[in-house]
Amino acid sequence: MNSSEIAKLLEGKIITSFSDIHGKVEKAFTSDLMSDVLTLNDCENLVLITGLANIQTLRTVEMAGIYCVILVRGKKASDEMIELAQENETTIIETAYSAFRTSAVLYNQGIKSLY
Repeated sequence: MNSSEIAKLLEGKIITSFSDIHGKVEKAFTSDLMSDVLTLNDCENLVLITGLANIQTLRTVEMAGIYCVILVRGKKASDEMIELAQENETTIIETAYSAFRTSAVLYNQGIKSLY
């Protein structure tokens, strides 16, 4: 599933889009704890669902090799986050949905849970 399809399902907004470069999202992981994200082994074609909207989120996904982030609960990406996402070719999507609802919607559309 690409970022446009995800944004449409979540009634969200694409802030930065690089899904064509990194392929389609196949798996998802939901967490506000970036230390948990850093323990992940298989981040290829993975989307991170989080309510943590700060620069540390983008630094973490950069280190983990994740190229798609969904900010939930109406959280907004800062200008600093957007700039770093563009430098690292990371897609950011914003949605008003909760993390639970976002996870459920994507799961029901065939996105697999990492665990």
